Amino acid sequence: MSWWGTLLGGTLGYMFGGPLGALLGVALGRNFDQGLKVSGRAGGYGTGQQERVQAAFFTATFSVMGHVAKADGEVTPDEISAAQSIMARMQLDARQRKAAIELFNAGKREDFQLHAVIDQFRQECHRRRNLVQMFLEIQIATAMADGHVHASERRILLTIGEQLGFDHAAIEHLFSFVGSGTAMDSGKASLSDAYEILGVSRNASDAEVKKAYRRLMNQHHPDKLAAKGLPEEMMKLATEKTQEIKSAYEQIKKSRA
Repeated sequence: MSWWGTLLGGTLGYMFGGPLGALLGVALGRNFDQGLKVSGRAGGYGTGQQERVQAAFFTATFSVMGHVAKADGEVTPDEISAAQSIMARMQLDARQRKAAIELFNAGKREDFQLHAVIDQFRQECHRRRNLVQMFLEIQIATAMADGHVHASERRILLTIGEQLGFDHAAIEHLFSFVGSGTAMDSGKASLSDAYEILGVSRNASDAEVKKAYRRLMNQHHPDKLAAKGLPEEMMKLATEKTQEIKSAYEQIKKSRA
Protein backbone atom coordinates (compact mmCIF):
# COMPACT_ATOMS: atom_id res chain seq x y z
CA MET A 1 0.00 0.00 0.00
CA SER A 2 1.26 3.51 -0.83
CA TRP A 3 1.80 6.13 1.86
CA TRP A 4 -1.36 7.87 0.64
CA GLY A 5 -3.45 4.73 1.05
CA THR A 6 -1.98 4.16 4.49
CA LEU A 7 -2.76 7.75 5.43
CA LEU A 8 -6.36 7.59 4.29
CA GLY A 9 -6.73 4.23 5.97
CA GLY A 10 -5.96 5.90 9.28
CA THR A 11 -2.84 3.92 10.20
CA LEU A 12 -0.33 6.67 9.41
CA GLY A 13 -2.25 9.20 11.46
CA TYR A 14 -1.57 7.24 14.62
CA MET A 15 2.09 8.17 14.58
CA PHE A 16 2.55 11.18 12.35
CA GLY A 17 2.63 14.14 14.71
CA GLY A 18 4.74 17.28 15.04
CA PRO A 19 4.49 20.29 12.71
CA LEU A 20 4.38 18.10 9.59
CA GLY A 21 1.57 16.02 11.03
CA ALA A 22 -0.34 19.15 12.00
CA LEU A 23 0.06 20.59 8.47
CA LEU A 24 -1.05 17.39 6.79
CA GLY A 25 -3.94 17.05 9.20
CA VAL A 26 -5.18 20.55 8.40
CA ALA A 27 -4.81 19.85 4.67
CA LEU A 28 -7.05 16.80 5.04
CA GLY A 29 -9.35 18.22 7.69
CA ARG A 30 -8.11 15.73 10.26
CA ASN A 31 -6.26 16.01 13.57
CA PHE A 32 -3.00 14.08 13.60
CA ASP A 33 -1.63 15.66 16.77
CA GLN A 34 -3.21 12.80 18.71
CA GLY A 35 -0.77 10.52 16.95
CA LEU A 36 1.98 11.71 19.26
CA LYS A 37 0.38 9.83 22.15
CA VAL A 38 0.79 6.44 20.49
CA SER A 39 3.83 6.96 18.27
CA GLY A 40 5.84 4.37 20.16
CA ARG A 41 3.32 1.56 19.81
CA ALA A 42 4.53 -1.79 18.56
CA GLY A 43 4.26 -2.16 14.80
CA GLY A 44 3.88 1.56 14.22
CA TYR A 45 5.62 3.46 11.46
CA GLY A 46 8.80 4.81 13.06
CA THR A 47 11.14 7.57 11.94
CA GLY A 48 12.95 6.60 8.74
CA GLN A 49 10.38 4.04 7.63
CA GLN A 50 9.29 4.26 4.00
CA GLU A 51 5.68 5.41 4.15
CA ARG A 52 6.38 7.90 6.92
CA VAL A 53 9.27 9.40 4.92
CA GLN A 54 7.05 9.66 1.83
CA ALA A 55 4.36 11.50 3.79
CA ALA A 56 6.95 13.85 5.28
CA PHE A 57 8.44 14.59 1.84
CA PHE A 58 5.06 15.39 0.29
CA THR A 59 4.02 17.59 3.22
CA ALA A 60 7.29 19.49 3.47
CA THR A 61 7.61 19.94 -0.31
CA PHE A 62 4.36 21.79 -0.85
CA SER A 63 4.21 23.74 2.41
CA VAL A 64 7.79 25.02 2.11
CA MET A 65 7.15 25.73 -1.58
CA GLY A 66 4.38 28.12 -0.53
CA HIS A 67 6.63 29.76 2.04
CA VAL A 68 9.47 30.32 -0.43
CA ALA A 69 7.05 31.70 -3.04
CA LYS A 70 5.78 34.27 -0.50
CA ALA A 71 9.31 35.22 0.63
CA ASP A 72 9.48 38.36 -1.53
CA GLY A 73 6.10 39.58 -0.28
CA GLU A 74 3.91 38.21 -3.06
CA VAL A 75 3.28 34.97 -4.87
CA THR A 76 3.67 35.62 -8.59
CA PRO A 77 1.58 33.94 -11.31
CA ASP A 78 4.77 32.19 -12.48
CA GLU A 79 5.34 30.69 -9.04
CA ILE A 80 1.75 29.51 -8.84
CA SER A 81 2.11 28.09 -12.34
CA ALA A 82 5.32 26.29 -11.29
CA ALA A 83 3.57 24.72 -8.30
CA GLN A 84 0.65 23.69 -10.50
CA SER A 85 3.06 22.28 -13.08
CA ILE A 86 4.73 20.11 -10.46
CA MET A 87 1.32 18.86 -9.30
CA ALA A 88 0.37 18.09 -12.90
CA ARG A 89 3.63 16.26 -13.60
CA MET A 90 3.06 14.22 -10.45
CA GLN A 91 -0.38 13.24 -11.80
CA LEU A 92 -2.01 13.78 -8.42
CA ASP A 93 -5.58 12.65 -8.05
CA ALA A 94 -8.22 15.19 -7.00
CA ARG A 95 -7.79 14.63 -3.26
CA GLN A 96 -3.99 14.70 -3.40
CA ARG A 97 -4.06 17.89 -5.46
CA LYS A 98 -6.43 19.51 -2.96
CA ALA A 99 -4.08 18.54 -0.12
CA ALA A 100 -1.06 19.91 -2.02
CA ILE A 101 -2.85 23.24 -2.58
CA GLU A 102 -3.85 23.43 1.09
CA LEU A 103 -0.23 22.78 2.11
CA PHE A 104 1.03 25.44 -0.33
CA ASN A 105 -1.42 27.95 1.16
CA ALA A 106 -0.42 26.96 4.71
CA GLY A 107 3.20 27.73 3.83
CA LYS A 108 2.22 31.28 2.83
CA ARG A 109 0.78 32.10 6.25
CA GLU A 110 2.64 34.42 8.60
CA ASP A 111 2.61 31.80 11.39
CA PHE A 112 4.26 29.08 9.25
CA GLN A 113 6.97 27.42 11.36
CA LEU A 114 9.68 27.00 8.74
CA HIS A 115 12.52 25.93 11.02
CA ALA A 116 10.38 23.43 12.92
CA VAL A 117 9.12 21.95 9.65
CA ILE A 118 12.62 21.64 8.18
CA ASP A 119 13.97 20.19 11.42
CA GLN A 120 11.32 17.46 11.50
CA PHE A 121 11.70 16.80 7.79
CA ARG A 122 15.44 16.24 8.21
CA GLN A 123 14.82 13.89 11.12
CA GLU A 124 12.18 11.95 9.21
CA CYS A 125 14.50 11.51 6.22
CA HIS A 126 17.05 9.90 8.52
CA ARG A 127 20.32 10.75 6.70
CA ARG A 128 18.98 10.21 3.20
CA ARG A 129 21.08 13.00 1.70
CA ASN A 130 20.15 12.39 -1.95
CA LEU A 131 16.47 12.55 -1.04
CA VAL A 132 16.96 15.77 0.91
CA GLN A 133 18.88 17.24 -2.04
CA MET A 134 15.96 16.42 -4.35
CA PHE A 135 13.68 18.34 -1.99
CA LEU A 136 16.01 21.35 -2.08
CA GLU A 137 16.25 21.23 -5.88
CA ILE A 138 12.44 21.36 -6.14
CA GLN A 139 12.35 24.43 -3.88
CA ILE A 140 15.03 26.19 -5.92
CA ALA A 141 13.25 25.36 -9.19
CA THR A 142 10.04 26.91 -7.86
CA ALA A 143 11.87 30.08 -6.82
CA MET A 144 13.38 30.32 -10.31
CA ALA A 145 10.00 29.95 -12.01
CA ASP A 146 9.58 33.67 -12.65
CA GLY A 147 13.01 33.96 -14.30
CA HIS A 148 15.01 35.17 -11.32
CA VAL A 149 15.52 34.48 -7.64
CA HIS A 150 14.61 37.40 -5.39
CA ALA A 151 17.16 38.22 -2.66
CA SER A 152 14.71 37.26 0.08
CA GLU A 153 14.01 33.92 -1.63
CA ARG A 154 17.72 33.23 -1.91
CA ARG A 155 18.25 33.98 1.79
CA ILE A 156 15.50 31.59 2.81
CA LEU A 157 16.75 28.87 0.45
CA LEU A 158 20.28 29.24 1.82
CA THR A 159 18.90 28.99 5.35
CA ILE A 160 16.89 25.89 4.45
CA GLY A 161 19.87 24.28 2.74
CA GLU A 162 22.16 24.94 5.68
CA GLN A 163 19.59 23.57 8.13
CA LEU A 164 19.43 20.43 5.99
CA GLY A 165 23.19 20.00 6.27
CA PHE A 166 24.51 21.53 3.02
CA ASP A 167 27.33 24.05 3.09
CA HIS A 168 27.10 27.41 1.30
CA ALA A 169 29.15 26.30 -1.72
CA ALA A 170 27.02 23.18 -2.24
CA ILE A 171 23.81 25.23 -2.15
CA GLU A 172 25.17 27.78 -4.62
CA HIS A 173 26.10 24.93 -6.94
CA LEU A 174 22.52 23.66 -6.77
CA PHE A 175 21.29 27.06 -7.97
CA SER A 176 23.52 26.67 -11.06
CA PHE A 177 22.61 23.01 -11.44
CA VAL A 178 18.86 23.65 -11.36
CA GLY A 179 19.05 26.75 -13.57
CA SER A 180 21.12 25.01 -16.23
CA GLY A 181 18.86 21.96 -16.00
CA THR A 182 15.86 24.12 -16.78
CA ALA A 183 17.64 25.43 -19.87
CA MET A 184 18.52 21.88 -20.88
CA ASP A 185 14.91 20.79 -20.45
CA SER A 186 13.69 23.64 -22.67
CA GLY A 187 16.15 22.76 -25.42
CA LYS A 188 17.93 26.11 -25.07
CA ALA A 189 20.98 24.94 -23.14
CA SER A 190 24.44 26.04 -24.15
CA LEU A 191 27.59 23.98 -23.76
CA SER A 192 28.33 26.05 -20.66
CA ASP A 193 24.99 24.94 -19.22
CA ALA A 194 25.95 21.33 -19.85
CA TYR A 195 29.20 21.75 -17.92
CA GLU A 196 27.32 23.52 -15.11
CA ILE A 197 24.93 20.60 -14.79
CA LEU A 198 27.75 18.11 -14.43
CA GLY A 199 29.65 20.47 -12.15
CA VAL A 200 32.92 20.26 -14.07
CA SER A 201 35.01 22.77 -16.01
CA ARG A 202 35.69 22.74 -19.72
CA ASN A 203 39.24 21.69 -18.87
CA ALA A 204 38.08 18.51 -17.13
CA SER A 205 39.35 15.28 -18.62
CA ASP A 206 36.98 12.82 -20.27
CA ALA A 207 37.39 10.56 -17.26
CA GLU A 208 36.43 13.38 -14.88
CA VAL A 209 33.38 14.25 -16.96
CA LYS A 210 32.26 10.62 -16.99
CA LYS A 211 32.80 10.29 -13.25
CA ALA A 212 30.68 13.41 -12.58
CA TYR A 213 27.96 12.09 -14.88
CA ARG A 214 27.81 8.73 -13.13
CA ARG A 215 27.74 10.37 -9.70
CA LEU A 216 24.82 12.62 -10.64
CA MET A 217 22.91 9.78 -12.26
CA ASN A 218 23.38 7.73 -9.12
CA GLN A 219 22.13 10.63 -6.95
CA HIS A 220 19.01 11.20 -9.06
CA HIS A 221 18.15 7.68 -10.19
CA PRO A 222 14.36 7.37 -9.70
CA ASP A 223 14.46 3.81 -8.36
CA LYS A 224 17.17 4.63 -5.85
CA LEU A 225 15.34 7.74 -4.66
CA ALA A 226 12.10 5.76 -4.40
CA ALA A 227 13.90 3.21 -2.25
CA LYS A 228 14.97 6.05 0.05
CA GLY A 229 11.43 7.41 0.40
CA LEU A 230 10.65 9.58 -2.62
CA PRO A 231 6.85 9.43 -3.01
CA GLU A 232 5.75 7.46 -6.06
CA GLU A 233 3.99 10.57 -7.33
CA MET A 234 7.34 12.38 -7.62
CA MET A 235 9.11 9.70 -9.63
CA LYS A 236 8.49 11.59 -12.86
CA LEU A 237 10.40 14.62 -11.51
CA ALA A 238 13.41 12.41 -10.79
CA THR A 239 13.14 10.83 -14.23
CA GLU A 240 13.11 14.26 -15.87
CA LYS A 241 16.20 15.24 -13.88
CA THR A 242 18.13 12.17 -15.05
CA GLN A 243 17.17 13.05 -18.63
CA GLU A 244 18.63 16.54 -18.16
CA ILE A 245 21.86 15.05 -16.80
CA LYS A 246 22.06 12.55 -19.65
CA SER A 247 21.43 15.27 -22.25
CA ALA A 248 24.19 17.41 -20.73
CA TYR A 249 26.63 14.51 -20.85
CA GLU A 250 25.75 13.70 -24.46
CA GLN A 251 26.17 17.37 -25.46
CA ILE A 252 29.63 17.48 -23.88
CA LYS A 253 30.67 14.20 -25.50
CA LYS A 254 29.48 15.44 -28.89
CA SER A 255 31.47 18.67 -28.52
CA ARG A 256 34.63 16.66 -27.81
CA ALA A 257 34.24 14.16 -30.63
